[in-house]
Amino acid sequence: MDLSFKEGVLKAFEEKFGASDGVKCYFAPGRVNLIGEHTDYNGGHVFPCALTIGTYAAAKKRDDRKLRFYSVNLDKTGVIETSLDEFKPLKDDNWTSYLKGVMWAFEKRGFKMDRGLDIAIYGNIPNGSGLSSSASIEVLTGFVLRDLYGFDVTNVDLAVIGQDAENNYCGMNCGIMDQFASSMGKKDNAIFLDCATLNYEYAPVVLNGMKLVVTNTNKKHKLVGSAYNDRRRESEEARKILASVAGIKTLGDLSNEDFEKHKDAIKDPVVQKRAKHAVYENNRTLTAVAALKAGDIETFGKLMNASHVSLRDDFEVSCEELDVLVEEAWKVPGVLGSRMTGGGFGGCTVSIVKDEAVEDFKKLVGEAYRNRVGYDCTFYVVSIGDGPQVI
Repeated sequence: MDLSFKEGVLKAFEEKFGASDGVKCYFAPGRVNLIGEHTDYNGGHVFPCALTIGTYAAAKKRDDRKLRFYSVNLDKTGVIETSLDEFKPLKDDNWTSYLKGVMWAFEKRGFKMDRGLDIAIYGNIPNGSGLSSSASIEVLTGFVLRDLYGFDVTNVDLAVIGQDAENNYCGMNCGIMDQFASSMGKKDNAIFLDCATLNYEYAPVVLNGMKLVVTNTNKKHKLVGSAYNDRRRESEEARKILASVAGIKTLGDLSNEDFEKHKDAIKDPVVQKRAKHAVYENNRTLTAVAALKAGDIETFGKLMNASHVSLRDDFEVSCEELDVLVEEAWKVPGVLGSRMTGGGFGGCTVSIVKDEAVEDFKKLVGEAYRNRVGYDCTFYVVSIGDGPQVI
């Protein structure tokens, strides 16, 4: 956590909304997913961790029903004002829809905000990077509401409410992973989550002599209204067919062998490929977590590589920029594994790199990327952090 962002958001609050007496400051993290991509809405397993970068807020209740929002990152949009009587699901199309969506989702559950709110936010997650700035904002908003209004909800509830807001207010048909990773983060641990049941366990990420390096393509991805929702539809089509022939509830219920036995029931080759990824990626994740628990980082890295190939070829959510980063990472001695992370079509890769190879990794991958793509990528050596907190 970077306390200069706390100071920055508090200063912004004072400038935009007046005195800061009684203002409280909060933080919620972004996330990176180590393996298990596009499995969350397919009833499979994921393995994300919270980061020490995220979104900061300064907030204070008002004496009326007004809502006032300000983002330091989007200063040109200024203060956006609305009220508790003006929630418009699927119609609010600026950045405040993530916050208003959470307020709306709370109200739907009977948690009424009796008074309005002034809130300023300031994030250090690169926008459009695929490190879940939207989930970070949603969890942050839920955490602020719980604290200021005394709502009786758990951190798991915050994840579910955040997902509801993104699905049904913002129109982005995401799974639960991003919000869960942000709300349930634990320092130095990844979260092994069964998305069908929300059963989870923490698994220590012990990278002795290694670092987690996130590399940003600097190609912004926008998932709402994009191919992401198509992938969900195709996956659901496959699930229905396989449910009728294999008696499963979710694609996450299938072993690789079961899938191979029944896959020809899916006549559309594209839909069949989507299902193959969901099934194989889920089983890869189970194997990868077992390898990590056994201290076998080498096997974990190889499974990360296989995950990228499947996302590229079967689920087709990669892009030239992500593929270049991964291909170049695989060439560098000391890289144990590298894959795209997040929804795809841009955003970031995540790599496990030996300490002594980190500088070479940045230099070699950075130069090759510039030569092949025409602009620079950005590197972040990241740490695994805790979930939301008052700061």
